[in-house]
Amino acid sequence: MSSTGARTGTTNVWKLLLVIDCGTPAKLKGPVQSLEVSYFVHATEDFMKLSEAVSAILSVTSTPVKERLEGHHGNPITRVRYHLTGNEAAMVLDRIATRLTGETKTTLRRNLEELLDEHSALYLRFDKQRLVQGSLQEGSGDAVRVKVKLRGGGSYLARGNAAEFYSKVLFRGEP
Repeated sequence: MSSTGARTGTTNVWKLLLVIDCGTPAKLKGPVQSLEVSYFVHATEDFMKLSEAVSAILSVTSTPVKERLEGHHGNPITRVRYHLTGNEAAMVLDRIATRLTGETKTTLRRNLEELLDEHSALYLRFDKQRLVQGSLQEGSGDAVRVKVKLRGGGSYLARGNAAEFYSKVLFRGEP
């Protein structure tokens, strides 16, 4: 490549960075970096029914990664994982906040600190059967799992501030 081509390439990179920096700074620099939704679908479960429920209830529009697994007795299991970033991650977190049941809000509020890891990532689990029925209720065992990561591995907000941030997002100022 000639020196002129090298300079042009560099100029284009700077133009791209300038557009990204000036174009949508609020969207690119929000505290939510990513959100992951994952769940297992066993041979006895209706794959389409569960996938449609997750898409509808959480408003996930992207295509998931599907991994075929085999259970202890040779039964087929599918692991489904959505990895969302930026605006889509923030929108799904907002959607979760609007769909939480009162009982789940109470439980989450009481246990919020325990649901955070050392990097201020939030881990939520929702009952698959209730989700198919149209409600987001806390679940255990074979649940739909949601992991929310903050920008900068949690350095964006200190752990205590992360709990306060999640509380404001999930409970919207409710006592």
